[in-house]
Amino acid sequence: MLTPEETAQLAAANVTREYPNFTAHLTTSPDDDPRPSDLHPAFYGAYDWHSSVHMHWLLVRTLPALDDPAPYTDVLDRHLTRAHLATEAEYLLARPSFERPYGWAWLVALAAQCHGTQWAEAFAPAVDAVDRLLTGWLPKATYPVRHGAHPNSAFALGLILDTGERAGLPARTLDAVRDRLRGWFADDHDAPAHWEPSGQDFLSPSLTEADAMRRVLNTQEFAAWLDRFLPALATGGPCPLLDVPLVSDHSDPQIGHLLGLALSRAAALRAIADALPQGVVRERLAKAAQEHLDAGLPAVESGDFTTDHWLATFAELAREQYERKQA
Repeated sequence: MLTPEETAQLAAANVTREYPNFTAHLTTSPDDDPRPSDLHPAFYGAYDWHSSVHMHWLLVRTLPALDDPAPYTDVLDRHLTRAHLATEAEYLLARPSFERPYGWAWLVALAAQCHGTQWAEAFAPAVDAVDRLLTGWLPKATYPVRHGAHPNSAFALGLILDTGERAGLPARTLDAVRDRLRGWFADDHDAPAHWEPSGQDFLSPSLTEADAMRRVLNTQEFAAWLDRFLPALATGGPCPLLDVPLVSDHSDPQIGHLLGLALSRAAALRAIADALPQGVVRERLAKAAQEHLDAGLPAVESGDFTTDHWLATFAELAREQYERKQA
């Protein structure tokens, strides 16, 4: 695992690196060809917009553990201004499907992480933008997106539930998120776990759904729901979700997503286990969580840009879940 100083160096290097850049911007004329930092004065680095947002989150989280945070607060002071975040908010509102819902969720998580800091007030326009976007999208989101990459609905809404109140999202919006999760998933059963993983997943469709549902159901309701959703857990049958994914090429940008899958599964498995009563299912999940964590952490120190621009964030999510367990 990276030290706090190494984590801060990695995050700062990414958020200030403008190129290479995968700019997900629809050009509408020959004159519409701005550079990434013109489009996104706060979140122009780390290869793509969502990675820049969550690497800022990682940097803010790491500050308290640093002996000398000044060089890193300088980076955040330059990026997280009210004017820059207002520009980001305007971009989101003008393009309601941009980064929906993954980037929205990370923006809320970053705002929550900045709560109580000198950057907190600057996030008001960005949080308001996400609130407006969620309010417009949730009523028409008839079906969830269930695959294992960025558009996954359950992962994003779960992250919003964890961080939305602290970020300043209204209670009505968080209630709407809970209602949508129940509407999408409450009746699900017999998840096709044998289809996982897909070749470029960094999220598990089944586990992100279960992790979202443990946030909106009480202990007894969730245990009963999980028995229906993943019956092999209770029967002791084989469950591919518990097997650490094989990663044939760490440097391949898509195959390398599976490194993140190990870490995101570690966090989800641990959280799901902790939401269950004591018993065999909880023990199976906890054991698998540790195996996934042990497999995923070494890749964070690869030095390869294809993983360095995002993977440490998922290591931190997994570490955070283990800290909650110990608290």
